[in-house]
Amino acid sequence: MKRIIIFLTIFAATATLPLRAQDVAAMDERIKQLRGHVDDLLEDKANQKKQIEALAREIQALREHQQNQPTTTYASQADVQELAKKLQELDTKRKADRELILKEIEKLGKATAGGAANKPPKGPKAPPPVAAETPNPGNLPDKAIEHTIAAGDTLSTIAAAYSKEKGVKVTTEQIRKANPGIKDDKLKVGQKVLVPLPEK
Repeated sequence: MKRIIIFLTIFAATATLPLRAQDVAAMDERIKQLRGHVDDLLEDKANQKKQIEALAREIQALREHQQNQPTTTYASQADVQELAKKLQELDTKRKADRELILKEIEKLGKATAGGAANKPPKGPKAPPPVAAETPNPGNLPDKAIEHTIAAGDTLSTIAAAYSKEKGVKVTTEQIRKANPGIKDDKLKVGQKVLVPLPEK
């Protein structure tokens, strides 16, 4: 555009001067070149306009597509961390509850054993309680806990649970020695078994 204005200014300035044939021919050639440049600029402008319109249509299509998408909510990193923290708290409470339950079971076991030992005999020939006279067979520890069999219990799961809970090594062999005649395949729910607890 600036070239056209410069050309027109030069043309207007020289229009009043007498021109030679060579000058006129050169000027005509220059005008043709300028027209070619102007046509190229106009064509580029038209192409740019088409590209802008195509981009505008594409943006509009993307907006419509996004509006039609269902809105879903995703958990943020903070939400995931909060959930992990709550799960840890829940696990800690679960462990504390397990400790409490085991302690209560131990107390009940001791109370049951103590109540049976202190119960007066029904008659003069009543035998003494078995627990009072049961010898300690085969190098068993002196301390033991009475465990009530629950569904799914086996001697190995009981040994593993008390080993972990009490921090001592309890073996299935020790449980078998403390409970002569006991067998994994004949455990009954509600049955009482003694679980020896070795010293740490």
